[in-house]
Amino acid sequence: MAKQRTPPGSDDAPTGKDALALHDALAFRAAVRDVKPMAHLPEPKGLAKARPRTRVKMSAQAGNTLDEVMPLLPAGAIGGSEALSFQRAGVRTQAVRRLRRGLIPIEGELDLHGLSQAAARYQLAEFLTDSRNAGRRCVRIIHGKGYRSGARGPVLKTAVDLWLRRHLDVMAFTSARAIDGGTGAVYVLLRS
Repeated sequence: MAKQRTPPGSDDAPTGKDALALHDALAFRAAVRDVKPMAHLPEPKGLAKARPRTRVKMSAQAGNTLDEVMPLLPAGAIGGSEALSFQRAGVRTQAVRRLRRGLIPIEGELDLHGLSQAAARYQLAEFLTDSRNAGRRCVRIIHGKGYRSGARGPVLKTAVDLWLRRHLDVMAFTSARAIDGGTGAVYVLLRS
């Protein structure tokens, strides 16, 4: 048995939000009444299928691949003794100042010394995800100053700077105090 629409003004007519929802649904149906589904187009011949990229779980970036969020980079954009600093919009300057001074307790550490850029990228992504899931607020990442990189400059330092800026769980980071690694390490403030 088909449900009959009630005329406006009758006792059973929808009111308020129900009336708006019904009106919207009817308007949508009327607008798409003549729309027909597109026919499936065959794939062009001669094009090789791209290999699917492996996805890495990242809490706030579940839809992005590791290559999109943390691309491999050429070295040399940052000097070995140059201090790093980043602050996402909405993070208070006072919080970054406390981070820079080492006043926020460090709850985890990752040392990337001696790793290739690809291995460091994977380890950093896993570490940040694990730290965020464990509820850590502040971690230290040791990337080194790139003294063994020669004329290329610090490879990992440059890459870590960009990767941390792109990771949505990172709210701020700054180079560590001398006792904690100086410009060869960063304190990272994670989303709470």
